[in-house]
Amino acid sequence: MDLSLSYVFKNLNKDQLKRIEAVATELPIEEGQEICKEGEEAKALYILKSGAVELVTMVENDFELPISILRNPGDIFGAGVLVTPFEYALTARCFDAGTLLKFKRSKLQQLMKDDRDISCIMMSNLAEYFLLRLKESRREIKIHFSTLLKSYR
Repeated sequence: MDLSLSYVFKNLNKDQLKRIEAVATELPIEEGQEICKEGEEAKALYILKSGAVELVTMVENDFELPISILRNPGDIFGAGVLVTPFEYALTARCFDAGTLLKFKRSKLQQLMKDDRDISCIMMSNLAEYFLLRLKESRREIKIHFSTLLKSYR
């Protein structure tokens, strides 16, 4: 699998990508299987190789709000392994059976410690991605707020 398809690993050279790939393990997943849970300690980063994964957030006691369904090879979830407090922000559940690449936090941290260039590029990619997501969220909030205001007028 071409790891450079994943936003966290873009702009890394072939040697760096090989070293990252060397710490990955394949994980088969089955429909309905919970992979990680919102609020729990983030122990691994996951990349979708095949199948589909649904990301959800808990709104209230037993009410889950679907956020997205990852279907593209290279899609990443579990980025909480890269930043403190090392916690999953969403629950990930297998939507369609497939395979993931799993990167244990300890192995990624060691690789990033050993090669500061890898660390810098990955964290820059992560920041860029989250800033883009923040802009998208703000745009959606503005649209919803504008719609709400129009309904009161």
